Amino acid sequence: MKNLLAIINIFFLCSSYSQKLTKDISLSKKIDETSGLEIVDGQFITHNDSGGDPKLYYLDKKGKIVKERKIEGVKNHDWEDLTKDDKFIYVADMGNNYDTRKNLSIIKIPIDANNNLKTDIIEFNYPEQNDFRFKQLSQFDAEALISIDDFLVIFTKNRKTKKTDIYTLPKLAGSYNAKKIGNLDTNSIITGGDYDKKNELLILTSTISFDEYYILKIEDFSLKNKNDYKIEMYEIPIGKTQVEAVKIIDSNTFWITSEDEKSSSTARLMKIKL
Repeated sequence: MKNLLAIINIFFLCSSYSQKLTKDISLSKKIDETSGLEIVDGQFITHNDSGGDPKLYYLDKKGKIVKERKIEGVKNHDWEDLTKDDKFIYVADMGNNYDTRKNLSIIKIPIDANNNLKTDIIEFNYPEQNDFRFKQLSQFDAEALISIDDFLVIFTKNRKTKKTDIYTLPKLAGSYNAKKIGNLDTNSIITGGDYDKKNELLILTSTISFDEYYILKIEDFSLKNKNDYKIEMYEIPIGKTQVEAVKIIDSNTFWITSEDEKSSSTARLMKIKL
């Protein structure tokens, strides 16, 4: 994999003024730990995180569950995000809160729920990690996964540095060392991500202290050589809750989800306008 960035230098721009929620939808208790978000054929797709059933939940435009799709032969160790390309959905079983896991994987299933192709597993590890002892300030947790061409791209949730390391994986079943291609100085902890290839727009969600959450907007992002990215940071006006996923609508409008937390009695699906 050539012509990838070795180190990314960042100019950081903080926009602290609150943005506007234009929709706020309560979700079923079945998905109270919603932790990923995609859209296929006009329906939202989400899943629960650590310890939930190995299912994808399909929602209509009002956030009602219209279908449950069980993925056979796998467990939900800690599903944290999902992404897609034209043919497949990729579910990121890569939650690693305390840097102790040795069974990280991406689950690859046909985007067509009626397709009988077998489930593929992309197993991976971080070659830089050689210590798997319990740590409060984990460095090899991850909650954001995007698809770019033939690669899956992981953004880590580094509690120690508050930077996100960027790793790539092939989309083929197998066991791999994830390839580190750089980092972003986000000054926060990454909790979700999405990518618009046409406009080379990367959107991440993040938090600094788990009391507030942000949209990080990064334009002209690609896997080609790049020296500087400008990161625009927008506070999400939702109170004390836990934002877990984001889906791009256009360059200034996004769907986000949050878990069932103190500020609300249910998980939520929200549309935010910058």
